[in-house]
Amino acid sequence: MQLVWFRKDLRIYDNPALYHACQRGPVTAVYFVTPKQWQAHHLAPMQADFIEANLNSLGQSLAQLGILLLIEEVPDFTYIPTRLKALSNLYQVQQIHANREPEINEIARDNAVLNTGLPLRLYQGDCIADPGSVLTQQGKMYKVFSAFRNAWMAQIKERDITPLAQPVPVGTQFNATAIAVNYPKISSAAFPGCESQAKQMLADFIANDIAMYGKQRDIPGLDATSHLSAYLAIGVLSAKTCVYQVLQAFPYALDDTRSGGYIWINEIVWREFYRHLLIANPDLCKGKNYNKLADAIAWQNNREYFERWCQGKTGYGLVDAAMRQLNSRGWMHNRLRMVSASFLTKHLLIDWRWGEAYFMRHLIDGDLASNNGGWQWAASTGCDAQPYFRIFNPILQSQKFDPKGKFIRKYVKELSNCDDKNIHFPVNALVEHRLARLNALDRFSVLKKG
Repeated sequence: MQLVWFRKDLRIYDNPALYHACQRGPVTAVYFVTPKQWQAHHLAPMQADFIEANLNSLGQSLAQLGILLLIEEVPDFTYIPTRLKALSNLYQVQQIHANREPEINEIARDNAVLNTGLPLRLYQGDCIADPGSVLTQQGKMYKVFSAFRNAWMAQIKERDITPLAQPVPVGTQFNATAIAVNYPKISSAAFPGCESQAKQMLADFIANDIAMYGKQRDIPGLDATSHLSAYLAIGVLSAKTCVYQVLQAFPYALDDTRSGGYIWINEIVWREFYRHLLIANPDLCKGKNYNKLADAIAWQNNREYFERWCQGKTGYGLVDAAMRQLNSRGWMHNRLRMVSASFLTKHLLIDWRWGEAYFMRHLIDGDLASNNGGWQWAASTGCDAQPYFRIFNPILQSQKFDPKGKFIRKYVKELSNCDDKNIHFPVNALVEHRLARLNALDRFSVLKKG
């Protein structure tokens, strides 16, 4: 018997662990629910609900292949080796198949399993280019994203990135039983929990929206992004499938830097960059600044200001609308993630780690690598981060990306009667932009080199 251990790869299409296990005979699958571990990792209740929905969909798909999906609950990762050993004995497992994960605790978990002598085989199903394969001529991890992207794209152009097919049935079909996850949950119904639906969303985005992506992606009042980040975060879709499908529709997308296809793939490359960075710098998983000079930043960390930011009550319409979108939908437009993160760290001078944790506790697409990378970019503490002296002006950002105040009015109801001009200006704000900017420049001057 082959055992497939599902983690953040809840799919049957382009799943290396599942595909190779099915090449070797009868298969059983397992997924571990780890409530205490999830709590420590700030798993959002909406993401927990999304995981449950996709586990049910996965269980049904596996049942059609003749594969039983076992749901095992243990408190945290430390219990997994013992439970895997028991399952291996019970099912006479010859090989355990799983896809690699980039986070430090997950790597330690896999090493603990290997150290018990269990026959665990790991595959790369998370990144398109293996971490450690996109390096400088000196064999180092790139510190500048654009250089990483160019090297990544050059490598991808020379490779066959055809996704792995869905495995053929390895047993008799049966009806799967319902799966319930023991963790606090908030409805994720706005994001249908189904692999086939995610693939259809990708196809629709490529057919209808990607051509205008470069021009419309920064406008939060438009429904111009793919909304696939939640599916990528728990592996319902693979990054390889996304890039492959774009290149099938637009074969020269990697050569046309102004095309919507290139610009959208560029976002996938950011995802890869942050994952490669996590492998090369495991301390990022421990809340460490990438730039050690940032250790000297004197954060203000005003608890009242932080709570007002969390609630979307800073007095700046676009920031407040962004936070209320997060709190109500469990998702935030990417441009607004940058604006709200910059405001917390540069205007309120609150440690980026506070914001990083808050996002993880609410995002349906919460992902350590991307969330950490994005927050450290905004806070100017990360790899190839925003220069410390670049401080987003929330008024100008509002005027540029929500000129008519459409998005602000949707979420900040108290501004619904405000005219198009004045809606961008702060009302009873926590801080005044000009003074906050000067204060930030002083505090962040420790990042000056030499």
